[in-house]
Amino acid sequence: MAERHLVILNPAAGKGAAGARAGEISRLLKAHGVRHELVLTERPLHAALIAERAAGEGYDAVVAAGGDGTGNEVLNGLLSAADRGLAIPALGFLCAGRGNDFAFGAGAPAGLEEGCAALGGGGRRLMDVGRVSGPQLEGARYFGNGIGIGFDTIVGLEAAKLKRVHGFLGYVLGALKTMFLYYRAPKVALGWDGTAREQKALQISAMNGRRMGGAFLMTPEALNDDGQLDLCIAGQPGRLAMLGLILRYMKGTQAGSRHITMCRTRAVEVRALDGELVAHADGELLGTSLSELRMECLAARVRVVAPVPA
Repeated sequence: MAERHLVILNPAAGKGAAGARAGEISRLLKAHGVRHELVLTERPLHAALIAERAAGEGYDAVVAAGGDGTGNEVLNGLLSAADRGLAIPALGFLCAGRGNDFAFGAGAPAGLEEGCAALGGGGRRLMDVGRVSGPQLEGARYFGNGIGIGFDTIVGLEAAKLKRVHGFLGYVLGALKTMFLYYRAPKVALGWDGTAREQKALQISAMNGRRMGGAFLMTPEALNDDGQLDLCIAGQPGRLAMLGLILRYMKGTQAGSRHITMCRTRAVEVRALDGELVAHADGELLGTSLSELRMECLAARVRVVAPVPA
């Protein structure tokens, strides 16, 4: 009998465009022989609740249909079930959001038809998962793609305010606005693998995947099955240098800049020495006045649905 898939569609994804694609998704899944049920979320964190309940209901895969936020909620729901000792289904993706960076890192195709075909193909691979914790967070939270602290979090907030601009262009405009209106690097204490340093840090990315914002390759060499997080730390470049760094992020060449530190580690701690930390997990806001965060990599924690290489 064909595998059972539960598709969790966030109708608010893609600035409200995803909901209109429910019929198209069902049609394409049927065309590719995917046995499925489709449910729409009704409120924030609803996808996590649905995914957690689905873990004990015999599904072979739970599919996040939306953007990075939807994927993050489904991941957290599945791993909450795993923390209770339940065997969890594989995690699948259908890209219907703005950035879709989590799905990109997991190897899911960008197009809906290709994504439905991948679900029908039944390929599976193990993927690492990140976990973030801190004194201001209500327990630990899992992430699949990455944690952003500082500049890129504010960029995401500004991009979300743009009602008529979508996708990559929205992030570019958000970055330009952030650079000129909210430019400030807090002093932080960083610790990883015996390294301890204090510095001004405009942006810190702790990545399981490679990309943020739909086009910015924060850690282009990252592997999400190596048991490590990749770090990209920007110091305090001037505005002109920061503009150059944005262009480098788009090409994945920022490692050559004197303002950038890149390394790999299983865990990293960040503590604000002055100012506060503004942070997101897979594009979902963690907080705007955080004092301390710890990120760690949990190896081979989830199976993802991905096309099998030829």
